Amino acid sequence: MAKQLLKGRAVRGSRSGRPIMALLDLLGRRWTLRILWELRDSAMTSRALREACDDASPTVLQARLSDLRQAGFVELAPGGYCLTELGRELHGTFLPLHRFAERWSRQT
Repeated sequence: MAKQLLKGRAVRGSRSGRPIMALLDLLGRRWTLRILWELRDSAMTSRALREACDDASPTVLQARLSDLRQAGFVELAPGGYCLTELGRELHGTFLPLHRFAERWSRQT
């Protein structure tokens, strides 16, 4: 499923140059999965996301949001940040990818 999500898309920040590894790298970064989880139902402002991710520093949160926007999973909407169609598809495969990302982040 992850390969289908990435087909024809370049995920930035890949250390290996392979899209699937770039996705796992992105999802393995702290707060990325939490942000995707919080945005699953509706748009949220930066302030609401900071409150939901209470341990995240504003700098880290903005960096993760920027990464997710560049990858095409999150977009800025009138109500704040929300998931794109690709982000919603990713959320549908959330649990298996979450487990993969946790393993990947421990290995790097």
